[in-house]
Amino acid sequence: MKTYLDCIPCFFRQALESARMSGAGKKGQKKILNELARILPKISLTASPPEMARIIHGMIRDMTKKNDPYLAIKKKSNRLALNIYPKLKKKIYHSRDKLLMAVELAIAGNIIDYGVKNLLNVEMELAKILDEENKAIKKENKTIFDYDRFKRDLNQAKTILYLADNAGETVFDRVLIEEIKENYKNKKIIYAVKEKPAINDALREDAFDCGIDKLGEVISSGSDAPGTVLSLCSKEFLKIYKKADMIISKGQGNFEALSRTKRSVFFMFMAKCSVIAKEVGCVIGDVILLYHSEKGNNG
Repeated sequence: MKTYLDCIPCFFRQALESARMSGAGKKGQKKILNELARILPKISLTASPPEMARIIHGMIRDMTKKNDPYLAIKKKSNRLALNIYPKLKKKIYHSRDKLLMAVELAIAGNIIDYGVKNLLNVEMELAKILDEENKAIKKENKTIFDYDRFKRDLNQAKTILYLADNAGETVFDRVLIEEIKENYKNKKIIYAVKEKPAINDALREDAFDCGIDKLGEVISSGSDAPGTVLSLCSKEFLKIYKKADMIISKGQGNFEALSRTKRSVFFMFMAKCSVIAKEVGCVIGDVILLYHSEKGNNG
C-alpha cells in the first residue's frame, strides 16, 4: 500500500508522541518536528507507511539517543493482557464456535496500538472487548470477514506463519494459536516478531513473556519497520515466508506493508483510520479477516 497525503499528519503526531516518550523537552520536540518537516519531502509517497515510519522513528532514536521509548508501555500492555488471559479463555470455552471466538478476540486485541491511538486506555479498551460482542464484525460480509476460507485453509495447511503486531496483542494471538492447536493437530506454528524496537511492535522477549514459545517457534523477521516490509527482511525469514502453507498477518502495519504481496495472506486487524477504511472498503472500527490471493486480489 502506498502512503497517502492523509498519512502525513499521522506521522507528525507519531513523531511528537515518540519524542515525548523519549523524554525530549519542548525544544527537543520542536527540533524533531522540524527535522521531520525537512526529510518528508525527500521520501517518496510510493513507499508504504511502515517504510516511512521506520525512517521517521530511526531519526527520532538518533536525535534522542533512546533506543526503545515504548519499552515501558510494551511491558504494561503484556501485563494487562496476561491478567485477563483467563477471562479470554473462559469466553472462548462458553462459545458455540470456539475457533471463531478466538479469531474475533485475536483481532479485537489489535486495539492495543499506540502508533495509531496515542491516548489509548488499554485497561478500559480490553474490558470493553470482554463486555461486548464485537458488533462491528460483519460475518455475513465475506469480502472483509472470510471465516469459511480461513477454516478451509487452516485445515489444509501444515506450516502456518503468524506475523505478530503489537506487544500485549501477543496474548490475544496466544489464545488463537492455542485454539488452532486444539482443533487442528500437528500444525507447525512459526511466530514472527520484529528484530529491533519499532514503536510498540512485539519483539522476541514479548513473545516469550506471553508464552508464545510454548506453542511454536518464535523467529525474527530481521526488520525494524512497524510492518513486514519484505525488502527489509532477512533471507532466513523470506525462505519461511515463501514456503509456509498459510500466512496469518496481524495488524494494520502488516496490511500496509503486504497488501500488494504476490502470495496468499489472511490479514487480521481493526480498521483504525479513514485511509485504511477506504483501501479495504469498510468503515473505521470494522474488524477485518481479509483474504488476499496469490494473484494480488482480495477475495
